[in-house]
Amino acid sequence: MQNGSEEPPRYLIESVDQAMRLLLLFQTERSLRVTDVAREFEIARSSAHRLLATLAWRGFVSQDRVTKSYRAGRILVQIGLDSIRDLDVRRKAHRHLEEVATSTQETVNLLVLEGGGSRFIDGVESDRPLRVGVRTGVLLPAYATAGGKTLIADLSAEELSTMYPRGLRPVTKMTVQNLTALAEQLAVVREQGYALNVDETEVGLRAVAVAIRDHVGRVVASLAVSAPANRMTARDIPRVVSILSEASAQIGADLL
Repeated sequence: MQNGSEEPPRYLIESVDQAMRLLLLFQTERSLRVTDVAREFEIARSSAHRLLATLAWRGFVSQDRVTKSYRAGRILVQIGLDSIRDLDVRRKAHRHLEEVATSTQETVNLLVLEGGGSRFIDGVESDRPLRVGVRTGVLLPAYATAGGKTLIADLSAEELSTMYPRGLRPVTKMTVQNLTALAEQLAVVREQGYALNVDETEVGLRAVAVAIRDHVGRVVASLAVSAPANRMTARDIPRVVSILSEASAQIGADLL
């Protein structure tokens, strides 16, 4: 995986490059174990452990005390948020997020595409006692979230294969399992104009999302409403989609 120029610098520092490559893996992987890193870089487990431990010490990754796997840490997330703090869509969308949260009485999130993932860049939480929390800063596979599906719905099968060269890794047993099934799902998203997440990132969580497009029709972000499963039934979806679609159009108009 490379960024910037095609050719590496003349005096490449291998250890720094390895650390940067590891951080880039979190664009597509929600969590990584020591064995995953050792296999990816073809290094000893001890070397992989030292690499992760160093990044954890600096706050770039954090380790789950139960599973012992690593995920993006507070510093890495903060750098990402700082880089998008002035992003036009985030600034102009916030008041619309508040209106959607009021209208639906559920949590609403704003997402953008980042690598093969959907990054939650803003959100307004429902004030109900039982609610879905905002996920600002979180990066999840785009194919597993409602918002992410709207962000990649216009991609071709070839583009999807390039985005996910190793296939799809399920977040839950309900997550789409392969690229063929994903392409079929995305065809439905394009046809109906919205996407769903039914237990695909968390059992008991449902979400519905629509794309936000700029003045030339490009998808620039996604607007999603999340709720406990018992409050997001098939009967509720048309009303939520209507609210989201209106807000999406208003955000798109504000981007002019």
